[in-house]
Amino acid sequence: MLGQILAFGCVAAAAFLISRFLRFVLEEDFYPRIQMERGLSYAVSTMLHYAVLLVGFYVAASAAGIDMTKFNILVGAFGVGLGFGLQNIINNFVSGIILLFERPVKVGDVVQMNDASGTVDHIGIRASIIRTGSGSEIIVPNGKLISDQVTNWTLSNRRRGIEIPVSVACGVDPCRVLEILTRIASAHLLVAAKPAPKALLIDLGTVSMQFQLVAWTDHFEQWTQIRSDLAIAINAEFAKEGIPRVSPAPAAQPVAP
Repeated sequence: MLGQILAFGCVAAAAFLISRFLRFVLEEDFYPRIQMERGLSYAVSTMLHYAVLLVGFYVAASAAGIDMTKFNILVGAFGVGLGFGLQNIINNFVSGIILLFERPVKVGDVVQMNDASGTVDHIGIRASIIRTGSGSEIIVPNGKLISDQVTNWTLSNRRRGIEIPVSVACGVDPCRVLEILTRIASAHLLVAAKPAPKALLIDLGTVSMQFQLVAWTDHFEQWTQIRSDLAIAINAEFAKEGIPRVSPAPAAQPVAP
């Protein structure tokens, strides 16, 4: 009996070590050669890990002298009863498989769900981990990533749009403002040349004119810093050119009957 237990433990440990070795070889030697996407390589490694452990379990059970026929019948009966009580977990497991193969969300993607946003760090068998910009980690059940609405900022590319509203006093030449805004955005090294930055006059009021600068960057991780740089440059250039800034006019309030 002791020998069977040791045989089971040794084979199971060997399967785990083989899985780690195979994933190490893939990540350090194979994936860099073929330049596989990070999300796809993670999916392949995860499925390989599960497959090796499953095969290892069956080999370990056979080495321990366990009758697999009876075991399969027991697992089938147990699975039917367990399935009713663990529908949510099974749903999350299946959703995790869908995420790994369909890849609407991949490891490394920047996603937003409700008020939370961050980078997908890990897609597990039941839940995924999203790291926010503040450093916290959000554990999200895989089922929510499949069934709920998720904004994926980097699904097809890592390009990010930047919009900056600007208000100036009426009486200033709007063409001059548009030229300044476009010139500042085009001069920034991290702003994409295509599509080219553009400035728009979006509202003409009695006190102020509302403009909007629209630019794009391929450096998604730095878009907040780029937006800050552009805002500082706009403020400095307007002060230099003597263009007065004003606060947007408040929206008109409905008159009570």
